[in-house]
Amino acid sequence: MVLKKYTAMLQNIDLQNVLFLDIETVPQQPSYEEVTDERIKKLWDHKAERLKREEEDTPKSLYPRAGIYAEFGKVVCISVGFFNAGELRITSFYDHDEAKLLTDFARMLNRHYSELEHRLCAHNGKEFDFPYMARRMLINGIELPALLDIAGKKPWEIKHLDTMELWKLGDYKNYTSLDLLTAIFGIPSPKDDINGADVWRVYWQDDDLERIKTYCQKDVVSLAQLFLAYQLKPMLQEADIVYV
Repeated sequence: MVLKKYTAMLQNIDLQNVLFLDIETVPQQPSYEEVTDERIKKLWDHKAERLKREEEDTPKSLYPRAGIYAEFGKVVCISVGFFNAGELRITSFYDHDEAKLLTDFARMLNRHYSELEHRLCAHNGKEFDFPYMARRMLINGIELPALLDIAGKKPWEIKHLDTMELWKLGDYKNYTSLDLLTAIFGIPSPKDDINGADVWRVYWQDDDLERIKTYCQKDVVSLAQLFLAYQLKPMLQEADIVYV
């Protein structure tokens, strides 16, 4: 009965109204030594002290993790997927200029995803992707699009879907990765090249934003496939996925 109600709820969601997305983030500077703002550096030192797990952990050694936090990181890629005539169409906003990237993404949301029926979907999006983008937009002086501006809204008015939250089914278990969920549902792994921990290196050391974009797009495909599995619908075939 629980499964029946769950799938009925999900099947009432029109895929044409859902924008699937994933973001990739990096520290604002290539290394700890290159953080020139002494105030920010001291604040990172304080943050790193709370992140410390091993005796040898230092603000310098922990700095690659700074990209996880909107106060110390920046967005370098947002990949999105949307269904159109049975196809999943994938595109990306990626740039070294974060303000341009976020402005372009916000403009797209305002133009194409501003109606009441529209929704955003990400894996762990409620804890990470959605608030991270909103925070970075505010830092860059960009007005929040309606779908990210949740101030004063009641929970049922917030049009955010989270495949990790949906997997909990009322349980309060810890984080379940997209990679694990794709594995148990028989969906090809998005982690066949790099993973999230590699992104800072690929960006700052290898200077390969295209590789990051490709990785991000794979996550979006896996995300959409997982949502279809939740709806008890068949998996997309390669011919059903179009990159634009």
